Amino acid sequence: MYKYTKITASVGPKSESHTVLTKMVRAGANLFRINFSHDTGDTQGKKIDTIRTVARELKTPVAVIVDLQGPKHRIGNFATEEKYKLTIGQRFIFDSDETPGDNTRVCLPHPDVIASLRAGDRILLDDGKLEMRVDRAEPTKIIATVVRGSEISSRRGFNLPDTYVDTPVLTDKDKADLEYAIKKKPDYVAVSFVQSADDIAYVRDFITARTAHKIKIIAKIERPHAVHDIDNIVLAADGIMIARGDLAVEMPYEQVPAISRHIIRLCRQMNKPVIVATQMLASLVDSEFPTRAEISDVANASYLRADSCMTSEETTVGVNPVHTIETMARILKYADMDGIANPHDWRQLDHLPENNWSRSVASMAYLNNASAIIVFDKDGVPTTEISCRRPDMPIIAVCNDETVANHLCLSRGVSSIFDEEIFGRRDAESAAKAMGIKIGAVVIVDDGTISLREL
Repeated sequence: MYKYTKITASVGPKSESHTVLTKMVRAGANLFRINFSHDTGDTQGKKIDTIRTVARELKTPVAVIVDLQGPKHRIGNFATEEKYKLTIGQRFIFDSDETPGDNTRVCLPHPDVIASLRAGDRILLDDGKLEMRVDRAEPTKIIATVVRGSEISSRRGFNLPDTYVDTPVLTDKDKADLEYAIKKKPDYVAVSFVQSADDIAYVRDFITARTAHKIKIIAKIERPHAVHDIDNIVLAADGIMIARGDLAVEMPYEQVPAISRHIIRLCRQMNKPVIVATQMLASLVDSEFPTRAEISDVANASYLRADSCMTSEETTVGVNPVHTIETMARILKYADMDGIANPHDWRQLDHLPENNWSRSVASMAYLNNASAIIVFDKDGVPTTEISCRRPDMPIIAVCNDETVANHLCLSRGVSSIFDEEIFGRRDAESAAKAMGIKIGAVVIVDDGTISLREL
């Protein structure tokens, strides 16, 4: 069976070796995510080098996503490393004093956060396990009340679902990491804690000022402000990652499935690939079998016609990263085929005038029972637009640029080939054979010309 939905695999200590990465690609991984929240510099650069080596050896495009940490906020340190007990209703102070904290106060080493908080705003710590509400905001401290939770400890991260913090989307660490990553020529950069389309423009200017290499930008949606500006963010970015972990902390978790569904549909309409992320097979961190809920979660991403599912801890620190990819690939293959065999209303979702031509390609292939759509593609645009129409057959993109072939690893249903000879000859039959597509009718797209052929 053909796997239409792509797999984005996070790389960590358990998956960074040449042997494991090779097995993961063979098992179905299409993109690898390098998380700069944990390591930096040459440590991450070696992972990128290994991925490029594996791709060359297997003679298959594989994309690299550099994921920046972003402005992750954390409280300061306490007097000891133990957890401090709190009671519901007690007063707690966040201030700019760097003195170690106790069970009544702690340092908040972010002046921009103190300046932004207002009475009534919520402060969620430790992934939402602890909730406080601001009673009063002063120039150097925040007086709050404990609403939920019973303990606090050093360096806990916190979320501010009600507060717009005027913080640059790239921290000093992000800028240093991105300066380094640019030299490694990644295919994508994922930007964390995006709040508006202006954040994407800022990162794009940062990149283009430093390299002519085409690096695409993925906006991670994990804050309410991003959801509110989602139309403009999708338009500004080259792709979207629905980071359901932080999103479910900062917004009511029952809203996240509906938000995800809306974003997937919007990305299709605007011809942008979309990744569904977080806890998709989390039980495989230390287990051999996924839960039934996880199986349904992965399958549902396919039924919603997302471009890619992403692994996190399952492939960075999990007991068997290769098994995780094999498991996800099996679920996706079956769900992809079931979604094609039992279609719903997906063909009616994107009737925008600018998508008429790509919808015509998909319809032509469908009506002629084509085995595949073959695109001779210089820049990835026509293939991406056809992919966003979600045709019921594979799309083969023949590219004369390796970077373009890598970018298309994220697009649903696309198998990309970097082969200058096949591209130059416009050899559709060789392209089909290279992908193992059986001989039959194919729709060919070449510089805007659309034709139907029998191979």
